Amino acid sequence: MMSDDFARCLTLALKALSMSRGRLASEMGVDKSLVGRWASGSVRPSAYNLERLTRFLAEKRPGLTLLDWDRSLPEFASLFGVAAAIEARPGNGAGLSGTLQDMVRNAVDSDLSAYEGFWRTTHASVFQPGCFCQQHGMIRIERGELQFELGADGIRYGGSMSPVEGQVFAIASDSVRQVPSFLILNVVPMPKIVLMDGLLVAASSSLRIPTAYSIIFERVGDLSGDRAADDAHATSLMQRPEFVDDDDVTEVVRQHLLRDFGPKAAREGGEMMLSAPLTPRLAQILALSRLAEAPPEEKPSRTSMQSPAREPVPAPASREVPPLRVEALKSLSGFGGAAG
Repeated sequence: MMSDDFARCLTLALKALSMSRGRLASEMGVDKSLVGRWASGSVRPSAYNLERLTRFLAEKRPGLTLLDWDRSLPEFASLFGVAAAIEARPGNGAGLSGTLQDMVRNAVDSDLSAYEGFWRTTHASVFQPGCFCQQHGMIRIERGELQFELGADGIRYGGSMSPVEGQVFAIASDSVRQVPSFLILNVVPMPKIVLMDGLLVAASSSLRIPTAYSIIFERVGDLSGDRAADDAHATSLMQRPEFVDDDDVTEVVRQHLLRDFGPKAAREGGEMMLSAPLTPRLAQILALSRLAEAPPEEKPSRTSMQSPAREPVPAPASREVPPLRVEALKSLSGFGGAAG
C-alpha cells in the first residue's frame, strides 16, 4: 500500500472537473475498477497510463504536466482553482461530523498496535447463493489511526477503524462503486487481537437495498516491520479469489454466520433480530484459529469441535493461518456489495 498523495490529487482533479471515475475510465479506454484503484491509492498508474492520464487532464486544465503529480495537495489544488475547496482527507472517523470525530477520537483505545497485522474476512454472498466470500488484507496504524485495506480479484475495500471499549467501529468503501459500508465488530480480548466478529451494513445489491449481515475478521499473519515487504505481502494476499470452495470454512463458522432470526426463530428460543452477541461459538472459532497456528506436536484432536469425518487441520507452511474449513451455505450479501 503506497502513499495516497497521488490518489488524493486524482480525486481532487475529478471533483474539480465534475467528472466521474466511470467517465474517466470510458474516455481513457480502461476498466472502471482500475480507475477506482488509482483513486483509492491501492495502485499507482503505470508510466504509460500516467502519461495518458496527464495528457487527458491537460486538455481540461492546460499546462498540467507529469511533474505536477509530485506537488503537495494544496499546490496541486491551486492548479485546478480549488485551493480552499479540498484540503486533505479527514482523519479518524472519516465522513463523520466534527463533533462526532472528537467523541470517537477521545474514546479510542490506546493500544492500536494490538490490531496491526494481516487479516481475512469471511461472510456469505448474495450474488453467488451457496457460496462464501473471503477478502484478505492488512490493518496498520497510519498517521496515528487504524487504517485497513482488504481485497480479492482486483476489488479493494478500505477505510478507518476506531476501537472503543472492546468493540471496533469502522467505515469502509469499495474501489468500484465508492458506496460506504459500516461495521460494528466485537473483539475477543487478548494481548494481540486475533478475531473480530460482528455486523456489516451496506447497500449491497445493484438496487442498493440496505442489508445487514454477519462477518468474521481473522488474523492470518503478523506485520514484519519492513513496510515495503508488508505492502508486497498484503498485495499478494489481495490477489486471491474472493469465492472459496464449499469445504473452505468450518461448520462452526457456517452456523455462526448463517443464523436464523425473526418471529419464528424467537418463538423457538432464538433471536428476534440479527445481532452479534458474544456467544460460546466464538470461543470455538478462536480455538480453531489458534489450533491452526500451533506446531503439529501441540495439536489436539479436532473431534470435539468437528464431525469425526473431518480431517485434522494441516500445519501451516508459512506465517499465515490456513483457511478455515466449511460446508453447505445459504445466501447473504457480499462485503460492500461490489463483488460478493
